[in-house]
Amino acid sequence: MRKIQPINNNILIKLDEVKEDKTAGGIIIPDTAKEKSQEGEVVALPPDSDISVSVGDRVMYKSFSGTEITFEGEKYLIVPSDDILAKFVEVDSI
Repeated sequence: MRKIQPINNNILIKLDEVKEDKTAGGIIIPDTAKEKSQEGEVVALPPDSDISVSVGDRVMYKSFSGTEITFEGEKYLIVPSDDILAKFVEVDSI
């Protein structure tokens, strides 16, 4: 079994699946015309990292950041840890 292990303060993020969008008139909007998502789930960190996110966290990253890859049919992004803008957290109230 193979897996991807990021190194050098890079984070492996699983990208959200893009759903096919249609207009009310039935016109399909191509992926190239859609705004890219800037969030995903952290699936791997470098060994012995002190990065402030954990595997399983949902994070937001900078636009046009990282390198997009496909591995075993899934889309991932390898992003420098400095390009992580925020992580989503559950709260009881604001």
